[in-house]
Amino acid sequence: MILRRAAKTAGRTALIVKTAEAVSRPRAAAPQPVAAMPPAAAAAAPAGGLTPEKIETLKKLAELKTQGILSEAEFEVEKAKLLHG
Repeated sequence: MILRRAAKTAGRTALIVKTAEAVSRPRAAAPQPVAAMPPAAAAAAPAGGLTPEKIETLKKLAELKTQGILSEAEFEVEKAKLLHG
């Protein structure tokens, strides 16, 4: 039971980390030119994305959760603060 829970937690953590890494990588497709976007949207675009600092923080939170230092609920709260606040 404990091993199954640990494997499930490790799988979730790996998924979160890989998702964060994938989101932070530049896409292979041609990016939309910034000049084509309205000035307000162009200024807001970087703020909505995941910065390298946020990705590192997510990785650290996931590691703390994997180690049992953070509970699932605590991890979700901190992740939400990081991504939406």
